[in-house]
Amino acid sequence: MRHLKATTFLIAASLAAPLAAQQEGGRLDIVVQPEPPGLMMGLTQNGPTQLVAGDIYESLLRYNTDLEPQPGLAKSWEISDDGLTYTFNLHEGVTWHDGEPFTAEDVVFSADVFLRETHARLRSSLEYVESIEAPDENTVVFTLKEPFGPFINAFEAGTMPIVPKHIYEGTDYATNEMNATPIGTGPFKFEEWEKGSYIHLVKNEDYYIDGLPYLDEVFYRVIPDAASRAVAFETGEVDVLPGGSVENWDVPRLIEMDNVCSTGSGWEFFAPHAWMWLNNREGPTSDARFRQAVMYAMDREFMKDVVWNGFGNVATGPISSKTNFYSDDVTMYDHDPDKARALLEEMGYDGEPVRILPLPYGETWQRWAEAVRQNLQEVGINADIESTDVAGWNEKTSQWDYDMAFTYLYQYGDPALGVSRNYVMDQISKGSPWNNVEGYENPEMDEKWEAAATRVTPEERQVIYDEIQSEIVDDVPVAWLLELEFPTIYNCDVKNLVTTAIGVNDGLRDAWIEE
Repeated sequence: MRHLKATTFLIAASLAAPLAAQQEGGRLDIVVQPEPPGLMMGLTQNGPTQLVAGDIYESLLRYNTDLEPQPGLAKSWEISDDGLTYTFNLHEGVTWHDGEPFTAEDVVFSADVFLRETHARLRSSLEYVESIEAPDENTVVFTLKEPFGPFINAFEAGTMPIVPKHIYEGTDYATNEMNATPIGTGPFKFEEWEKGSYIHLVKNEDYYIDGLPYLDEVFYRVIPDAASRAVAFETGEVDVLPGGSVENWDVPRLIEMDNVCSTGSGWEFFAPHAWMWLNNREGPTSDARFRQAVMYAMDREFMKDVVWNGFGNVATGPISSKTNFYSDDVTMYDHDPDKARALLEEMGYDGEPVRILPLPYGETWQRWAEAVRQNLQEVGINADIESTDVAGWNEKTSQWDYDMAFTYLYQYGDPALGVSRNYVMDQISKGSPWNNVEGYENPEMDEKWEAAATRVTPEERQVIYDEIQSEIVDDVPVAWLLELEFPTIYNCDVKNLVTTAIGVNDGLRDAWIEE
């Protein structure tokens, strides 16, 4: 196997390491697609940035595949009985990659100053926070204005990356020259970025967990063409294909190769949920009966098995079955063309055409749109595909210039963090393709989303989320499609690659190579 030269042996001493002997050293080559726009994770949170920068920056916690919090920069934590006070006890002896000491003041600056300005998704959670204080250099206390049940899920690296106060305080964050050479506390340090070719990280020799990381260096390889990425893996030029790196139809062939492993784990925190925005404002899609007809018209099992090669599950509503507070006590929209036709006749559908906007992320999404169009035409819905590039998709969805538009969004481990934003009225904002793009308006439902977020106990929250799912599925504000699964494909000599709910994004500190 290329690049994978182990040098010495050691016995596991880390929190996340397996019980077998690990081999220290070696180089790992992993695909990043597309090339990230930047690596300063406090400013940029898209997928490719998180893939690379998740091993440069850290947050207070990590999360296992059951979405349970685990130590990160915080070695322990306590939550008060009233759900208002979160106290984090930090690891001692942690340093930034430039050698400066990491302290609780860095956490206060990151969460209370820097990220409040730069991180829109986290900002909505911080609205519940009254104060963030550092009583000493190894303790941070978050005090909430009111209970916010999902707050404990807000401490992963992409949601609350901790940034160095000594570099950013008092500067223009967006133009700070250090953005080009990111400084974190993570297991790997930034070394070099050859634009259009690779990003090179090297081992943090001063990492605060003894023995970690095992790898000496990581190269994130930029290979624009999906077929070329598959070939690079086949020839041993790269060792890891993160989820979504190759087209779905190449996955079965690649995982059948000798010494190739794959896993669907490592996406539990994100739980990517695919649907079509249905324009609730005008046209046929503004009628709930039409939206229900769309659900009955689609053969989503076929789409899962054929378009996605079986990778995923049919979605039953707004909350993924991989996310906390899921309920299957909802109306099930099985493939039933007769019910679809009956609903269209009841509403008096006159054949007005609708435009389907595929997601411009590759051939798989184009094929998916074609499958949906065929299903709709079979029940009498006139549908046309209107393809665009990424910029065009962003423009059309954000300006509400569509009838049906494919998308998928992350759920971030809790409905209050990643789901409600797609359905509440205060998230209707023209110009953004990431919120309540469909224009769903239901004041009573908004109150339930808010109540579910602020109840203290999981049991109280579950009761309300059960109500939400039961009611909103009948409204069909969007056409739910699949809980996507993006298998990570890798050479079997790479061990312990996925150990958390965000997988490769923060897992390389635990990975090692068997020679």
